Amino acid sequence: MAVLDPFDDFAALLPPMQALVGLDLGEKTVGVAVSDGMRSIASPLLTIRRKKFGLDAQAILTVVAERGIGGIVLGLPRNMDGSEGPRCQSTRAFARNLSALTDLPIGFWDERLSTVAAERALLEADTSRRRRAEVIDHVAAGVILQGALDRLAMIAREKS
Repeated sequence: MAVLDPFDDFAALLPPMQALVGLDLGEKTVGVAVSDGMRSIASPLLTIRRKKFGLDAQAILTVVAERGIGGIVLGLPRNMDGSEGPRCQSTRAFARNLSALTDLPIGFWDERLSTVAAERALLEADTSRRRRAEVIDHVAAGVILQGALDRLAMIAREKS
């Protein structure tokens, strides 16, 4: 399957009633979140320590297989002005390489300020500094995935 950008093209290819996985791709880790089958709630799941692409992809595809995932949402780290820098290029390359290993549609979601939102939520929950460091990546993946789920719900309402 192809990597789809803009997001509405990704939405059009999603199978009905299947969960999605959201990924927050960092240099050292990949935060992973999953949705429910109705695609209404994103839940942070785990953080994968990055090793090399093949091992990272296998860990992601294991989650996909175990949870019956219907699509992959990958956070796209745009600059604050909306432009794309080196991190976007590496994220797009990761998506292209991952698309060679799966038939699932892969879509991008603008992740600007997702880590800030995750940090704020963890602070409001009075999470210790040590625990925040352990969970920030998959909580950020949850923020990314929830944004995408909200957009999917809006697309569905516009069609009906």
